[in-house]
Amino acid sequence: MNGDVKFALNGVIPALVAPINDAGSIDFAILEKQVKYLVSHGAHGIFVNGSTGEGPLLSISEKVDLLRVARAAAGSEVFLVAACLAPSTEHVLREVDAMAAVGPDFVAAVTPYYYAPTQHIIIKHFRSIAAESPVPLVLYDIPSNTHSKIALDAIVELSHEKNIAGIKDSSGDAVSFARGLIHPDIPESFSWIQGDDYLDAFSMLSGASGIVTGLGNVRLDPYVALYGAAVAGNRNAALAAQREINSLAQIFECVGHRIIPAIKAAVAFDGRCLPRMKMEHHTLSAEDIETVLAVLNGLGAGLNRAAIIESD
Repeated sequence: MNGDVKFALNGVIPALVAPINDAGSIDFAILEKQVKYLVSHGAHGIFVNGSTGEGPLLSISEKVDLLRVARAAAGSEVFLVAACLAPSTEHVLREVDAMAAVGPDFVAAVTPYYYAPTQHIIIKHFRSIAAESPVPLVLYDIPSNTHSKIALDAIVELSHEKNIAGIKDSSGDAVSFARGLIHPDIPESFSWIQGDDYLDAFSMLSGASGIVTGLGNVRLDPYVALYGAAVAGNRNAALAAQREINSLAQIFECVGHRIIPAIKAAVAFDGRCLPRMKMEHHTLSAEDIETVLAVLNGLGAGLNRAAIIESD
């Protein structure tokens, strides 16, 4: 464990998209442009190689290169969370070791997946990672992808580990999140980070530490406004920002909740991403991309088809 922790795990933390060109490789010039957009619009940290960044589909070398470019573009005043979304403890530790050379401020890991783990196995998994990681670990609960949820009792136990900073909760389970926020046996230093866009205002007004958002890649301003309003205790302003976020979510609602492909297509209209997915057949069709554009124009984005950036 690194005892010199520079950053608290809080604030608005966009989950960075990964621009993929026609050859299936990361376009680092466009990636740098997106990172600078997020930093200039008020991001407190950046979540790298997560679900939105298609981390499970990238090689370790691709993840390290992406983290390195993000680190250089973000500067030293914004913290980076390096997600290591491998299915086993051994593979996560291999990624953590590879990322350490770049110097992330936190690492994040999900529960073991493919073979369904018990809560006992989940606890041992996270404890092993925390014990070996040179930087604090963020628990990442996303049962829609891992098919196993971190139970509240397990979170309580893990919250007392010295090198576990908090949890990014993308379960959409508002009841569990609310119970965790006020649980008497969870230290106040343990950060609760909301990972579901629809629950941001509820979570922040209830005392959450921050927000991780993939949708914020498209427009980060309402998230920064929501966070600031919640910290200031301005409920009405926080709810107004949440309504803006809900409207922005129409970009994936209109294409059957294909969230990441819709986000990438939307960001591509501003020249800060490419619409292609790492697994090419997940990319939105030309017709669906036009649907996303229509939604953005309907929201007053002032965009046009000529702004789409084509891959070389």
